[in-house]
Amino acid sequence: MSHRIATIPGDGIGPEVVDATLPLFETAADARGVDVEFVRYDWGSQRYLEEGTMMPDDALDHLEDSDAILLGAVGHPEVPDHVTLHGLLLPIRKGFNQQVCERPAILFDGVESPLRGYEGGDIDFTVFRENTEGEYADIGGREHVGFDHEVAVQSAVFTRAGTEAILRAAFEAAEEREGHLTSITKSNAQAYSMVFWDDVVDDVSADYPDVEVESLLVDAASMDFIRRPETFDVVVASNLFGDILTDIGAIVTGSMGLAPSGNINVEGEYPSMFEPVHGSAPDIVGRGVANPLATVLSGAMLFEDVGETAVSEALWAAVRDLLADEGAPRTPDLGGDSTTLAVVEALETRL
Repeated sequence: MSHRIATIPGDGIGPEVVDATLPLFETAADARGVDVEFVRYDWGSQRYLEEGTMMPDDALDHLEDSDAILLGAVGHPEVPDHVTLHGLLLPIRKGFNQQVCERPAILFDGVESPLRGYEGGDIDFTVFRENTEGEYADIGGREHVGFDHEVAVQSAVFTRAGTEAILRAAFEAAEEREGHLTSITKSNAQAYSMVFWDDVVDDVSADYPDVEVESLLVDAASMDFIRRPETFDVVVASNLFGDILTDIGAIVTGSMGLAPSGNINVEGEYPSMFEPVHGSAPDIVGRGVANPLATVLSGAMLFEDVGETAVSEALWAAVRDLLADEGAPRTPDLGGDSTTLAVVEALETRL
């Protein structure tokens, strides 16, 4: 089987980590009879600084025929974050209708959680974040700029189709896991959008009678991710709430450098995009010590998405084995002093 993977290394540590991990993906795929071609697109903040746009106007045309997209990281100290987000990430997510953002949070054997008393395997949940609308809808504006009566309006958008899409993905995952789903809401304060969310949860839950549903206000969920993370299985949330909670999930499981994600086009009409959660980390760019494991696990999710389960399982197993080995190399975020390449080489021996 042959797959064409569009690769956008992006900004900061993105290029160095992507360059280090692509040979690992090729090794894992080749050993299992899978032909994979990575097509590189040097889009991102450097292009914005030189040409005024993060990517060309016809960027989606270049990406559309790919089987999947691998993204390194986006963000630059000299470019405002809203420019990077709206200049690259959101156009791809929305243009390819990647309605579902899936973000696993796993405390691996051999990794220390900042929470006292938790060991490997004690924390293992997945957050399903709505990815194309909600609080991040690009609807609003500013008026009377520069005057005392300047005003800014930002509107959230919740459609039944979009809400049902993320909920059904989460319910189906819960059926395959432990049968428990936690819906994140704020309907005590947001009487329209979040009450609507709760209503759709009730409607959709009727189709999944074997799934136990818990509803939590987002502030309570933020506390409970810290005080009882072991009780969560599948969590489903709106765009903003899911964004915040998944960062907490990454930290309580040991490091942002271990957090993968997938932006999924549910129907398979367009390519899905996979990326580490950690961001561009400008403070360590060029030092060669960025943790590559979030990118490796994002690659594992990518291979599963394109139907190459054996490659995906091999990558997951290599990461688990490396982290469980006390003598294996670790990057500084995990308490070690190893380089990105040393970690990748150790993974390759395990493949």
